[in-house]
Amino acid sequence: MTTLHQRMREDLELKNYAPATTSQYLRCAERFLDQLRTPPWKVRADHVRRYALKIARDRSPATVKMHVAAIRFLYKVTLQKPKVVESLHFPKVPQRLPDILAAEEVHRLLEAVREPKYRAVLMTAYGAGMRVSEACAVLTTDIDAQRGVIHIRQGKRNKDRFVMLSSVLLMALREYWKLYRPVPPVLFPGDRAGTFISAATVRQAMRRARQKAGITKRVTPHSLRHAFATHLLEDGTDIRTIQVLLGHGSIRSTARYTQVSARHIAKTKSPLDRLHQGGTPNR
Repeated sequence: MTTLHQRMREDLELKNYAPATTSQYLRCAERFLDQLRTPPWKVRADHVRRYALKIARDRSPATVKMHVAAIRFLYKVTLQKPKVVESLHFPKVPQRLPDILAAEEVHRLLEAVREPKYRAVLMTAYGAGMRVSEACAVLTTDIDAQRGVIHIRQGKRNKDRFVMLSSVLLMALREYWKLYRPVPPVLFPGDRAGTFISAATVRQAMRRARQKAGITKRVTPHSLRHAFATHLLEDGTDIRTIQVLLGHGSIRSTARYTQVSARHIAKTKSPLDRLHQGGTPNR
């Protein structure tokens, strides 16, 4: 698939897919063609259907969805043979609500991070509601201490946005700066000069901290973004402001935090309470 691999990569780049998505699509397409052992231009709709059924039996719906998306892209865009995949549909993926860390749990988690650089990255992710990839890619020039904001450049869907710069976060970043003296403009450098710290490395650090802190909830660095949004909502921040801070394209994406806010749910009066106002109702 060498030549086809390159063509598909170029098509993904032309459509401005994220690097991580590009890599996933290419891996899925390669696996599909390797298992079929049929030249790509000879693949028929029934080949695609059998493969989709096969992976659906032992993979999660989310994984199947990724494979389907990759195969559809391969035939609709790169090979220009849309009829092969016109009957290949995306599976329904169950929508699971994320586990939300309480403020005390976030504190314990951050305190359990031994390496100051990883702690600074994770504090940035929570303090500004960033995706881990955004936190890793912050530049020194993105920190505007005078205006009290951080400039997030080319986030998801290639959109820029501004988020608040917490005074606590600014102090932590200054302490980190004194300790590491990173070479500008990269704030959180990787092992090689001029590179950013990898998201995978930050995930590993958080996994160790979660175990050390004794937290049993299913959490990743993205959980800090969920906690950021939920805690803002519980503190009275309006949902439109949270949408802007998170960089969500649709208010519906932000509105799901109303489903996971325990404080909002607990404050909502049950209709059963109204039945019992003024005493037990007559039977």
